[in-house]
Amino acid sequence: MRQGVKIKSPLPKILVSACLLGEKVRYDGQSKEVYADVLWQWRDEGRLIVLCPEMAGGLPVPRPAAEIQGYKVINCLGDDVTDAFVLGANKAVALCQEHYIQIAILKEGSPSCGVMQINDGTFQRIKIAGQGMTTQALKAIGVRVFNELQLDAAKAYVDSMECLSKHRE
Repeated sequence: MRQGVKIKSPLPKILVSACLLGEKVRYDGQSKEVYADVLWQWRDEGRLIVLCPEMAGGLPVPRPAAEIQGYKVINCLGDDVTDAFVLGANKAVALCQEHYIQIAILKEGSPSCGVMQINDGTFQRIKIAGQGMTTQALKAIGVRVFNELQLDAAKAYVDSMECLSKHRE
């Protein structure tokens, strides 16, 4: 870089669950689209990196529902699908490292993306405190993870990242 020439740093990238943007990637073939101006603003600014960890791990749409049971992920047919969930989580980590992502917005309750709650493993739709496989992997590398109900907090975090970035220039 030449002396005196400032190169504007790119806007921080944000990892987002594909289902929150209307992609029909969930186990039941549906989406969980969130209608929030901030998500569309970030999309229009080119900030979003969109991923469904379960599909990235090789699972089809639709697919049998799965829940975390101990250290494994088991689908409602009794099949162990842990490897697909771990692969999807690893791909999310790789994307964050490749794009220097420090923030993710993931689908609450999912065995991949749950931030504060997941199902209890009995397939009775009983929620318990816990985190999905992808959330756990992202937090382990220092990514701040929010759910779709925490968009105000996510925006405040992004704004603080930008403020710090401008202060360093």
